Amino acid sequence: MALTAFLDLKLKPESLDKAKEVMSKVLADTRAFDGCLGVDVLVDNTDESHWVVVEKWESLDADKAYRAWRATPEGAISELGPLLAGAPGLTSYTLDPDV
Repeated sequence: MALTAFLDLKLKPESLDKAKEVMSKVLADTRAFDGCLGVDVLVDNTDESHWVVVEKWESLDADKAYRAWRATPEGAISELGPLLAGAPGLTSYTLDPDV
């Protein structure tokens, strides 16, 4: 069953240009990862340093494989940490076909 993940990021306002550069590279890898159905970045209309990254995955297993890869040295996003104003939040959901 398909899964949608929301990554909530609060960036340092002075880091927005660098964050766009870093995320552009990072999300190219995410979009190319097996099982990724797409990724969008939503920017808060009232606070441009608040982003929500919306990832769509073909299955829970594909999402788990991606998260495991990101936890490795090859997949780690070390450049993002210094740009954040706080810890990111991650939530994921599956579609309930009965509702």
